[in-house]
Amino acid sequence: MTEPTIDWTAQQHTALQCSIAGGGKPGLARPEQLAGKSGREILEGMMSGELPYPPMNETMNMTLLEVGNGRAVFQGIPLPQHYNPLGTVHGGWFATLLDSVLGCAVQTTLPAGRSYTTAELSINIVRPASHKTGPLRAIGTLIHSGRQMATAEARIEDETGKLYAHATTTCFVFDVPAA
Repeated sequence: MTEPTIDWTAQQHTALQCSIAGGGKPGLARPEQLAGKSGREILEGMMSGELPYPPMNETMNMTLLEVGNGRAVFQGIPLPQHYNPLGTVHGGWFATLLDSVLGCAVQTTLPAGRSYTTAELSINIVRPASHKTGPLRAIGTLIHSGRQMATAEARIEDETGKLYAHATTTCFVFDVPAA
């Protein structure tokens, strides 16, 4: 039996609409909205619309689709506004999508009161993309989570499984400063 094909563009649209229907909009969460929530709960709150999602998601045309323990999935659809002067998607678009999914994979494992920031990001773009490429999905997976450092890896693929980029990160993990 063949797996039914999922329309990735429709799935991204549905995920964004779910957030908006739940009251979500781009912005920054207030400290009191985040207090007592684990990293995964914060991400789930963004997906449900309970918490605002990063404004950058609209600029980059990307959406958080899934979170699990040590795993996150983002999807982006490259547009002409993401092009470099040579007519392909700028490396910064790939970097943003990868940094986001890698960080969120780390964030899913953090307890309430802990946060992270990227300390190192290593990216390999293995093929160019354009607006004709269609949706590209980034899947991030935690490798290690320690008290002060965490590492993760990610891949960006198209709907056929063709690899466009891969990356690793090291994140600095810290206590959230008191409000």
